[in-house]
Parts: sequence; C-alpha cells; structure tokens
Amino acid sequence: MAGLHGPELLERYNRSLMGVFGTPQRVLVRGSGCTVWDADGKEYLDLLAGIAVNALGHAHPFVTSVVSSQLATLGHVSNFFTSPTQIALAERLLALSGAPAGSRVFFANSGAEANEAAFKLARRNAAPAAGGKPRTRIVALENAFHGRTMGALALTWKAAYREPFEPLPGGVEWVAAGDADALRAAVDETVAAVFIEPVQGEAGVRGHPEGYLRAAREITSDAGALLVFDEVQTGVGRTGTWFASEGVLPDAMTLAKGLGGGFPIGALIAFGEDVSTLLAAGQHGTTFGGNPVATAAALATLHTIESQGLLEHARRAGAAVAAALGALDFVTGVRAHGLLVGFDLAAEIAPAVVRHALDAGFIVNATGPGTVRLAPPLIVTEAQLLGFVDALPAIYAAATEETP
Repeated sequence: MAGLHGPELLERYNRSLMGVFGTPQRVLVRGSGCTVWDADGKEYLDLLAGIAVNALGHAHPFVTSVVSSQLATLGHVSNFFTSPTQIALAERLLALSGAPAGSRVFFANSGAEANEAAFKLARRNAAPAAGGKPRTRIVALENAFHGRTMGALALTWKAAYREPFEPLPGGVEWVAAGDADALRAAVDETVAAVFIEPVQGEAGVRGHPEGYLRAAREITSDAGALLVFDEVQTGVGRTGTWFASEGVLPDAMTLAKGLGGGFPIGALIAFGEDVSTLLAAGQHGTTFGGNPVATAAALATLHTIESQGLLEHARRAGAAVAAALGALDFVTGVRAHGLLVGFDLAAEIAPAVVRHALDAGFIVNATGPGTVRLAPPLIVTEAQLLGFVDALPAIYAAATEETP
C-alpha cells in the first residue's frame, strides 16, 4: 500500500465496500496518542477517539504490548473453554460496578451485541405477577440509540433507523427522556424491562435531571421490571467516573466502546443471582466474545485508567474545555460529562463545522444539524483541547461562509 494516496484508496473503497457509511472522510494510516495521520501525510488531533472507543488513544504502548503478548500465547479458544484473562476481567468489572453476590458477566464483541443480550435477558423476565398478565412490554426513551442489530434497533427511537427493517422485535415503546412522571405512568406489571442511557450520546450528549435515574430504579423495582443501563458510550471512565450511573444499581448494564481501548469487546453485567440466571445454558452465546486477546486488552485498559488517574483527569479536562467553549459567542449551549462533550451552535451548520475542522486538523463529529460532539481519548491534554477551542472561531466562520 506504500505510495498510494487518499483519492485512489477512496476510489477503491467505493468499488469494494458496501456503502452503508457513505464515502469515508479520509484514509487514516497511523496513530500515536491523540494524533492520527492520513494517507497523504496530513496530521489530525483526534477528538472523537473512534466515537469514544480509543480510551487511551492510538498505539498505547502498554495495551499494545499486552495484546501482542497475549496473541503470541493464546488468541482464541471458543466458548467451549475459558481463559484466565476472561475470568479476571469479569471479576474486575463486578468489583468496579459494586455488584452484589451472585452477579455475573456475559462478554460479546460490541455494544449492539451487549444490548442484544440485554434484550434477551429482558424477554426472560416475562413471568406475570401473581394473577397478572405476562410481561410483554419493554420501555425505552425518546432519542435513545442502542445499536443497529435487530433487537438493539428495536430499542432505538429514531424511526428513520427502524422503519426500513420492520417488522422488528415487538413490544417496545418510548417515553420522554428525563421525565420521571412519564416513566411512572408507562411502567406497570406488564413491563419486562426499561432501557436507559444515563447520558444520551447520539442525541447530543444529553443527561437527565438530578434524581431521574434513582426514580427509575424505584419505579422499575415497584413494578418488577428490570432496569437496564446502556453504558456502551458512557462507561469505563468516559464521564469521569467508571460508570455514568454510579450511585444507582441497575439490574443489568451494557458496556463496550472504551472497554477494550480500541480492541473490540462488549459486556453485559447482570446484578444479583435472580437476574444473572435468567439466561440459562444454551439460550445465548457468541463465538468470539470474551476471547483471551480482547479480555487482556480490556484488563490493560482498566489498569491504565486507574494507575494514571484518568478519571480525575477526565473530569478536570472536560470542565476546562466546557468553560472555554461556553465563552464563545456562537456557542449557545454546552453539555459536558467528563470527556463526553456536546455543544450547540448559533446556526445549524454542524456538518459544515465538522468538515472545516477536519481541514484544520481536528476530528470531531456532528450529532445533529446544530450540535457538535467531542469524545477524545482520556489521555488528551487540556492544552490540546484548548487548542481546538482557539481554532474554532475561524472554523465556524469558514463554515458560515460556505452555508447559504
């Protein structure tokens, strides 16, 4: 591939790969820390981290060495066997999440797969209360995004994502996000589970009012419904704590993205004996999930986050960039949850801002016509973040001139 440039590679991409992502913005060939380079040698500050995946940036030396060592020792064993890294990672996640006795973990390969497992877990909570009707309903939130496989897609709110693939698994309904009264009105003894993202990343980094998650815990407990937190994007230090929902224990929680530090892995944590045994032997599975390399990468990622104090750093750096963004006259709102940051623009030109930011050497993304999202590696420096903010007025002006 040496000597090939971006346009030629993109032409080959368009001839050989399905167009589900459109044409990629660039062909990236190398990364180090928070920096990546494209096939034409241009350098970019990565403030998206593969959409909150590369928690430790690119080519992190410790993760790289652990993955290489594990792959040279034992790469894949199937679910007929286990490995020390799989067991150790499950134990670590149970400890970090404050799981009670009897809790257990299921490993998958992505966030969508983790949510598929959670969907099946919810279906197993179907037994009716005494004298009641079976639990056939599942409640999710408006603006929710849980993935694109069929079960995860059925939970996702945006109709444009769902409608081309209907009929989807049924029984899902949505209530207004952050509205405890609406949730209370919707949840009764016919509800099997409630799915909530503690912070809705794809909706523009939108959290919920103080006390909402605790109210959801009370509402679901009273009705006998499972409370499932989708922490695929927010978990593993992204928001400055191990989990954005800390302080409220759900019945199940899904993780992925940053868990593997760039290596594909997902997880479903089921809390307590009753919930963790809802899926019996043979009722769910995966070929690659929890393989030795993925679980070794996750253990290395967790160790590095803890040993380098990256939770506190995420809180501090997130607050610094939020304050700097809020001081810009064309930024009308900022929502920062650690290093998951969304900011709104005075004009609905976010896609153009993303394009001009890329030209200026910054990778960010738009979650809507007027909202830009940052989800940089947890190792990003405040100076790097503030460098982007310093460049943003010129980027915004260029985007404004482009837009009729």
